[in-house]
Amino acid sequence: MQAPDISYRTAVPDDVESIRVVEYEAAQRFVSVGLTGIAAARPMDAPFVLRKVRASEVIVAQCEGACVGFVMFAMLRTRIYVEALDVLPQHAGRRIGAALLDRVDARARETGATHVDLSTFRDVPWNAPYYGRLGFSVLEDDELDAALLRIRKLRIARGVDETRRVFMRRTVKPAA
Repeated sequence: MQAPDISYRTAVPDDVESIRVVEYEAAQRFVSVGLTGIAAARPMDAPFVLRKVRASEVIVAQCEGACVGFVMFAMLRTRIYVEALDVLPQHAGRRIGAALLDRVDARARETGATHVDLSTFRDVPWNAPYYGRLGFSVLEDDELDAALLRIRKLRIARGVDETRRVFMRRTVKPAA
């Protein structure tokens, strides 16, 4: 039996609740690596997600009409910063995350951005090691600019243990 096709599109306001469900379900995987606080956290606030959707800063992956993954990002001066990338656990391993990041690269090319940055857990298998396989490289602390340092500072203020995280960057891939 062939796996159903996955399609990708810019999110619309009707996707807000589905995005929040995907975020919550994907966070449950963190229990297996001892990060229970992530699993217990509430999903992003709906008004925030709606603002991101209205700004065209969310791309969703759909399978049989249902949202199974999303990427949320922000435009920085010369690059795009990935704020969240989540895929439902039952759809993991199908390269949905990689395809979502390819769509971010397409958006970057459209806007003239040269890099895609993100922050992720250093030792969680589906975080930094995964992004490394997709061509992202770890940024050293002395490579972080004011925008990335501000992101770090905001997360620390929310109680995130930044010692377990790294910033990563990849050059935007050329069009296929």
